Amino acid sequence: MARIAGVDIPDKKRGAVSLTYIYGIGSSTASHILTKAGIDPNKKVNEWSDDEANAIRNIISTEFKVEGALRSEVQLSIKRLMDIGCYRGIRHRKGLPLRGQSTKNNARTRKGKRKTVANKKKATK
Repeated sequence: MARIAGVDIPDKKRGAVSLTYIYGIGSSTASHILTKAGIDPNKKVNEWSDDEANAIRNIISTEFKVEGALRSEVQLSIKRLMDIGCYRGIRHRKGLPLRGQSTKNNARTRKGKRKTVANKKKATK
């Protein structure tokens, strides 16, 4: 396994696919990195030479914020929203969807498992 940006990327997959295992690198960014390094995107990772792997490491470290640095930046952005008390920050704090999705029936991924709320009992005369 090749180790790039602190992540073991799979050897038996194409370079463009295996670079997406790094947090912060998607398919378009992966293909951009490989073309800049002069490597065929269809070439498998175990076929890369040491020079090619080092070229990819250098491009990622100089041009992109990935893994730990990116995760901490995202968390700081979310914390900032919660601290200033804007709408999105309040939704983050309550654990609800942020971008206008309906929450009456759906949004289970964000809200978590259903919590049953008991009905009020009617008063008898």
